[in-house]
Amino acid sequence: MIQNRELEKRLNELGMNLVSELKHEGYWEGRLSSSSLGVAVAVAALYFDNLKVHDKEINRGLYWLKSNINADGSFGDTPESPGNVSTSLLVYAAANLFREEKNWIISFQEQIAGYLLKQKIDIHSSRISKVILDHYQKDFTFSVPILAMSALCGIPEKSAFKYIPQLPFELSLLPRKFYRLLNLSVVSYAIPALVAVGIVIFKKKNSNLFWRTVRRFSIQKALKILRRMLPESGGYLEAIPLTAFVALSLINAGYGETEVVKKGIRFLKNTQREDGGWPIDVDLSTWVTSLTVKAFRSNLDGFIHADLQDKIADHFKLIQNNNVHPFNGTGTGGWGWTNFPGSVPDGDDTPGTILALLKLQPKEKVKQEILAGCQWLFRLQNNDGGFPTFSKGWGKLPFDQSCSDLTGHNLLAVSSVLEVYQNELTTGQKNRLLKSFEKALHYLEKHQRENGSWLPLWFGNQQTDDHTNPVYGTAKVVTYLKDTSNHKWLSENLKQRLKVLINAGNRYLISVQNKDGSWGGAKNIWGTIEETALAVSALASLENRKICDAGLTWLDEYYKQNGLKPAPIGLYFASLWYDEKLYPVTSYLEAISRMLELE
Repeated sequence: MIQNRELEKRLNELGMNLVSELKHEGYWEGRLSSSSLGVAVAVAALYFDNLKVHDKEINRGLYWLKSNINADGSFGDTPESPGNVSTSLLVYAAANLFREEKNWIISFQEQIAGYLLKQKIDIHSSRISKVILDHYQKDFTFSVPILAMSALCGIPEKSAFKYIPQLPFELSLLPRKFYRLLNLSVVSYAIPALVAVGIVIFKKKNSNLFWRTVRRFSIQKALKILRRMLPESGGYLEAIPLTAFVALSLINAGYGETEVVKKGIRFLKNTQREDGGWPIDVDLSTWVTSLTVKAFRSNLDGFIHADLQDKIADHFKLIQNNNVHPFNGTGTGGWGWTNFPGSVPDGDDTPGTILALLKLQPKEKVKQEILAGCQWLFRLQNNDGGFPTFSKGWGKLPFDQSCSDLTGHNLLAVSSVLEVYQNELTTGQKNRLLKSFEKALHYLEKHQRENGSWLPLWFGNQQTDDHTNPVYGTAKVVTYLKDTSNHKWLSENLKQRLKVLINAGNRYLISVQNKDGSWGGAKNIWGTIEETALAVSALASLENRKICDAGLTWLDEYYKQNGLKPAPIGLYFASLWYDEKLYPVTSYLEAISRMLELE
């Protein structure tokens, strides 16, 4: 059993670690893992733009790939990830552009081809398209860009475009309010890919006279939509793969001189790391900042003085969306995941920021921003009571659906606003919050699985068979519900409904704890700091003290041996893994804080 004095020592270490990472501007930046997929697509985009001008960046990217190939010839999404077909194929395709001029490329490609062949993919066969399309099924968000880039790189041959589905980029010309009714084959945040990849497929693929006429006259207007959605940074969603797919597609379609391409290429050059790698996204600064503030809990004042807390709060206020967002037309009041201009307000960062602001400043100083955030969330909530990520009503493809972890987060935020401001709200405001709370609670009741777990959306585990992460989802939702259950405004009926959900979630978490005291993504999956600490936070109670102590003991031993080593836990785009430097430290700090509060 870990003694409290040891926990207090570790809390101080972790707290000081985080304080040292706080930027002068009032936020934590974090660091996302480099991505083989991001590197491959960025290198290809730079090649197609201008091989000579970008020679330095291209060579650094290629050698990063050469240095990070797995022993079996594959590439995963992070250097810590097992190989997968999609990333390995894209690396092979990018390398193919340099096969004639770099001697090491041939043996490098042979290694990758050997891995792909073991996955029943012949790199020279047109069946590549079928395999990739079957893997992603009806969602073309990722499959079609993968196949388009591969074809542009000569894989399996230039005629490969005849096997690639045409993305209906002409539909982007319709008013945005109709998008959710069109059953589009890509998710809401991938409209730039729909347009750019759709245009290059149209240019490279034969089609009947009617559609050629429609699409030919749609191109210029579609390009204007791309320009309108482009942030000043040049990076769509501040995401390297999305921006690179757009750039390389437009270049090969004959639109390489457009502002979209020029700014996109500049973005790629600016975001390359010293070692030649690229992350999936620039950073998650808003997300990790709200996580950090919340992780300190009652210890916040002991580590961060009032002036710094004001600076953090002012940073949150500064980056709140105050206009109709050009990317997806969302209204004012929400927060995105980073302070860079390509960030789009979403259903996880907005409740996270609301909860952080309530901790950072007196309620009077943050009331305006918080109520504006709530108004944005009301407009986002789906009819099923759950919260999606970016856009209401886009429920046909996985990443646009309501999900339990975001819904639990929003339920806590709404409940906290009711708790703090209950005597200052108008009847209309209070009723709107109560309605949102009831709908969210009903959603969580409906979507808790028979074993007591919930599945998250944006966080998976690459070691589980289906890549889901019920431990993460359950731990987060239980923690949100547990904090909500402490609010005084709740009726006895609501408290009882929360208790039923919490108890079932706790039973699930206890049932999947590993014998060594840790938690992974599910039963018998090796443990990580992130999942173990999140489970301890959810279970933290005198009743579960022995179970939590076993988790803390494992955390202590792991920390001493490995430090704060992050694990690939984020699920981004279509099974696109990443890890984040601050995830282990914030989750560990919160777990310790909650356990010490039991005393």
